[in-house]
Amino acid sequence: MKIVWSDQYELGIEVIDNQHRRIVEYINQLDALKQDAASIEVVADVLQNLVDYTLSHFAFEEALMEEAGYAETAEHKITHGTFVRQLEGIRKRFVGGADVVDELTDLLQAWLLKHIMSDDTSYVPVVRTKILGGDTQHYR
Repeated sequence: MKIVWSDQYELGIEVIDNQHRRIVEYINQLDALKQDAASIEVVADVLQNLVDYTLSHFAFEEALMEEAGYAETAEHKITHGTFVRQLEGIRKRFVGGADVVDELTDLLQAWLLKHIMSDDTSYVPVVRTKILGGDTQHYR
């Protein structure tokens, strides 16, 4: 099922919101490929881009939390690491010939939105205070 981006997913840190939107675009691409019975090569390309982009996003987000002195950075990194291991396991099964697109899109849809709405919202006040000086303007 396609994810429709909503203002409720906005954290108010523009660069992070844009990265989350991009991840949603990749998830929606996978979902569309599932519907279209796309070739393995096309699915592999989108899957690789999604994993690479997600890793990059996590690194950026973790650096931002560290810069802000967010107390729960270590726990957030553990959450990211657990998710990355799940993605890597699915990717390995895909490379081995398993049809994982349904499982992957279900996992991504459920995990991303929960992660944004709970885990990510917890660091926003610290980033705003420590990096943005309490300003409500978006971090660019």
